[in-house]
Amino acid sequence: MNKERRLLIQNFFEDWANESMQSLSELPASGSDRQYYRIKGNLRTAVAVYNPWKEENDTFVAYSRHFRTKGLSVPEVYKYDSTQQLYLLEDLGDETLLMRLENKRQGATIPIEVLALYKKALKDLAFLQIKGVEQLDITQYHQPASFGLQAMQWDLQYFKYCYLKPSKIIFDENLLEQDFRVLTKYLGREQYDYFMFRDFQSRNIMVQGQSIAFIDYQGGKWGPLQYDVVSLLFQAKANLSPTVRADLLDYYMQQVAQYIPLDQKQFKASYYGFVLIRTLQVLGAYGFKGLYQRKEHFIESIPFALKNLEWLLQEVDFPFQAPHLFDVLKSLVQQAGSFQLKYQSTAKQLTIRVKSFSYKKGIPQDPSGNGGGFVFDCRFIHNPGRYEPYKKLTGRDAAVIQFFKEKSSIDAFVEQCKNMIDQAVQTYIDRGFAHLCINFGCTGGQHRSVYSADRIAEYLDTNYPVKVLLQHREQERKQWKN
Repeated sequence: MNKERRLLIQNFFEDWANESMQSLSELPASGSDRQYYRIKGNLRTAVAVYNPWKEENDTFVAYSRHFRTKGLSVPEVYKYDSTQQLYLLEDLGDETLLMRLENKRQGATIPIEVLALYKKALKDLAFLQIKGVEQLDITQYHQPASFGLQAMQWDLQYFKYCYLKPSKIIFDENLLEQDFRVLTKYLGREQYDYFMFRDFQSRNIMVQGQSIAFIDYQGGKWGPLQYDVVSLLFQAKANLSPTVRADLLDYYMQQVAQYIPLDQKQFKASYYGFVLIRTLQVLGAYGFKGLYQRKEHFIESIPFALKNLEWLLQEVDFPFQAPHLFDVLKSLVQQAGSFQLKYQSTAKQLTIRVKSFSYKKGIPQDPSGNGGGFVFDCRFIHNPGRYEPYKKLTGRDAAVIQFFKEKSSIDAFVEQCKNMIDQAVQTYIDRGFAHLCINFGCTGGQHRSVYSADRIAEYLDTNYPVKVLLQHREQERKQWKN
């Protein structure tokens, strides 16, 4: 982040908060080009969002304010300046529903507490789609205002050009386009009179305890009910089982039936058609952001999307005829392994080892043979290990993280580290280097260095096409001794 941007955000926050900024940290990027920053003062905190797309900002702010009047849990917009492309939001924390799912699930088993969050999300979704959109003039923000045949065709072209063609599968373009029209015509029979979130997936649902809040709904238009449910239940990385998906779908239909009459048989018949088109749209996105832009998260998600596609082809008897499309999709599933390996092998050319350590035990060795790398000294930062409540905890524990955010300058320190690391990583990638080491040391290798290493590893994995190896040396030694 350049100094001009930092000063702009600082002044923006201080004008709203009526207090000075104490820390500013950049949050991990998402699939969009929006940039997020967490800002803390002595008493107040907020998330600043910078986005040069004014129309998208206008829509998000307007939708947020409308949904809050309907009692929906979305972030409060504290301040918005359309000329600066900047707005301040309520800080909803860092945990998403997907993170809670991944942290709590045990194999194929999903704990009851996580299923309860999914149900709450579906209950709130049904209200949002039907009642929450009342008095919202979508035509002010989107043209066309409906997710209709044209939008579905765009999604199918996205799939064709960004995933299907790079896969080298042989297909007849004319026959494929005919089948695309069959699919969109079939789905076009549904009612498009409800709010369609567009990307309603667990990464866009924030979790605090057992409460949830929605984000990233600025693409929402008029659309069918099924699409958003599909987006959540068939999210590739969430990898929900068919049984869980079926149970949650039944729960959602019960919620919808509280507001409007619902023909469940007809709803389900169209539902799997929307699963198909959403899966193809997702593969298009993964192709563009993963295979073209080399964003590793999207490449890693491809096998899960193909697994969903394989399940559809095996288990669903679609009530329309699209023979060439289905033949092409079967070929995609059959060659998925070799295609995936090809791109995974080139996606992460640079391996970055990020380590925490204790200075008492010496600086970690570099196993790559390059002789070392960055070594950052965290010992000047306020140490929670000096206080009894934190002595047996580490920099990964919530109480320690809260201590850092309220009583230390560690986030500003990490931000400064990023500025130096960014230059090195980009140069290493451009020149084709294979290894880089980044080490964080403190007195015991337990609190400050662990927290800093975690933040940098997360940042690198999110923002660069690299392989990140994270090691907390002293903590691993303790586990081995125990």
